[in-house]
Amino acid sequence: MPHEPAEPVMRRVRSNLLIGSTLLASWLGMQAVHEVGHVLGATVTGGRIEFVCLHPLTISHTELSENPAPLVVVWAGPVFGAAAPLLAWVIATAFRLPGAFLLRFFAGFCLIANGAYLAGGSVARIGDAEVMLRHGTPVWLLWAFGVATLPAGLALWHNQGRNFGLGPRPEPIRACHVGVAVTAGILLITIGLIVGER
Repeated sequence: MPHEPAEPVMRRVRSNLLIGSTLLASWLGMQAVHEVGHVLGATVTGGRIEFVCLHPLTISHTELSENPAPLVVVWAGPVFGAAAPLLAWVIATAFRLPGAFLLRFFAGFCLIANGAYLAGGSVARIGDAEVMLRHGTPVWLLWAFGVATLPAGLALWHNQGRNFGLGPRPEPIRACHVGVAVTAGILLITIGLIVGER
C-alpha cells in the first residue's frame, strides 16, 4: 500500500491542531471574558466578589457576597462577553494584524455561546437567565439578545473554513497561527487552574 506524501499529511496535522486548539481556546476564553464582565459589573456597582471559578473542567461562575445591583452584574457577563471579543476582532482587522481570522472565529463563538446561553436558559430557567427573570427582566429581552447575537456569530463564521485548511480552496496554514492557538489554549488552562475557585 503506497504511503501518503508527507506534505499533505503535515498539512492535515497542522489543520487538525489549529482547529482543535482554536476550539479549546475559544471555549475557555469565552468563559473567561464572560466572567470578566460579571466582575466589572460588580466592581462598578459596589458588589463584593467572593470568588471566580475558571477551572477548565467546570462551567465558569462568579459568586458575590454582596450584590446591590444584581441585574447590572448578571447582564454585564453576556453583554461584555459578546462585545469585547467582537471589538478585539474589529481592531485587529483595522490594523491588518496577521491571524485576525482567529479573533474573528473567537468573536463568532462568543456571540453564539452567549446568545444561546440566554435564549436557552430562559426556557430552562437556569444560569444567568434564571437570575435575570427572577429580578424582572422580560423573557422577550433574553430572546431578543439571542436573535441579535446568534445570526451575527454565524455570519462571522461564514466562509472561515478555508483559514483552517478546510474546503476546496484552503489557505496555507502558517505555523505561527498554530502556535498562537496552542499557546492561547495552554495559557487559558493554566489561568483556570490557578484561579480555580479563588
